[in-house]
Amino acid sequence: MKKQRHIQTHILRSLVGLTCGILLAVILVFNLSVRGYIRSRVSAQLETVSKSASETWEDNMRDRKGMGRFDEHKDRITGTRGSAIVLDEDGTLLSAPPGDEEVGQELAAYFCGQDLRDDIKNRTVTLESGTYAVSVLKDSAEDGRTLIAYVDMTALTAFTRQVNLMMLVIVLGAILLSVLLSRRIARSFASPVRSLSAFAEEIGSGKLEPREMQFEDAEFTSLADSMNRMVNDLNEAKKRQEVFFQNVSHELRTPLTSIRGNAEGIVCGLMEPKSAGKVILTESDKLGGMVEELLYLSRMGKAVPEGLAEPLDLREVLSLCVSEQRAEAENRKIAFCYAFDSDPVLFPIREQDAQQLFGNLISNALRYAQSRILLTCRQEDSAVFVSVADDGPGVAPEDLPHVFERFYKGAGGRHGIGLSIAQSVTEAYHGSISVKNCDGAVFEVRFPTE
Repeated sequence: MKKQRHIQTHILRSLVGLTCGILLAVILVFNLSVRGYIRSRVSAQLETVSKSASETWEDNMRDRKGMGRFDEHKDRITGTRGSAIVLDEDGTLLSAPPGDEEVGQELAAYFCGQDLRDDIKNRTVTLESGTYAVSVLKDSAEDGRTLIAYVDMTALTAFTRQVNLMMLVIVLGAILLSVLLSRRIARSFASPVRSLSAFAEEIGSGKLEPREMQFEDAEFTSLADSMNRMVNDLNEAKKRQEVFFQNVSHELRTPLTSIRGNAEGIVCGLMEPKSAGKVILTESDKLGGMVEELLYLSRMGKAVPEGLAEPLDLREVLSLCVSEQRAEAENRKIAFCYAFDSDPVLFPIREQDAQQLFGNLISNALRYAQSRILLTCRQEDSAVFVSVADDGPGVAPEDLPHVFERFYKGAGGRHGIGLSIAQSVTEAYHGSISVKNCDGAVFEVRFPTE
């Protein structure tokens, strides 16, 4: 199981990680840029010092004036200053700028014992008195004296250190601010989540009462509205379920009462067995048909099994449904009329579902038709249309919104399941079914083919 953590921890990690990442990147870029800039400025200054010291060295050697003094060079941008010293062959300091004797002694001690035959260019040396960029210009072959140019980088190094310290303080401050922000943000999320969780627990326990909840964040308010809509839908479903069971009980009680009454009449010798048996068989058939329709209706609440639907010519399915009910139509002298496309009207559907759908529509039309029923089946662009129209009185205006509800019975209705099955089958295949009055009742089914 994946390890869980609090939202505050998640937000804190994200904020601290992002803040530290950005600031550390800034510090890195700053240090690289400053060091590169300082190195370039110091290198240029050291080159100037080296060149001037070298010229002074040659003049002194040519005029035999001894070591003399070397000029001091300052950089007005970085504020650094540079000069040069001279060491003898034993590493003893022979010449140093006024006031820099201590620096000269430290540099002499640093280079004492080192092989200075090869020139040393721009080496950074850290001494007790500070940090210096140093170049060894030459090693005199005649008298063993060595000229060393240097630039004092102590102030620049201290400035860079102070800036880094300030940035470190900024990082620590940013981390502290991230902790405070994460706590505040976590509270702003946690409080609505706790309220919504408590609401969800109430719904789960069966307490279906809407709540008025408003939050600062639109997403939480939207979620609360969705949960309230769900509560209302559950309440409606609960009411429909109660009505459903009441209607089922009533519909089952009627044939069972008839069966029991006739059976008791036979047992007590009050009814003629043959006629009573016919009533029992008729009511048993009605009861069995109702149970089958209820079972089919419950199965339609599940997804249509994949792989079982195959393209069927809906004209043939309609003709088959008509043939199954032709005897009743002939008894009532009702004729069937057809308005079918000449080409096959194909749609992928299970044959049982198609027969249930169209069989119920035709059976319903037979109960109200006066003389004829018109069946239409056609293909139009991206949809298939099937309609069943009778020439009866039509659907009463007050019944139109309810004809597809389970166990809703209008005038002349049977038990209010057939049209509900028709709607369930149609919706299972992403289609739609509608009813209207036009010289009778017209039920139209539309199936999309794309």
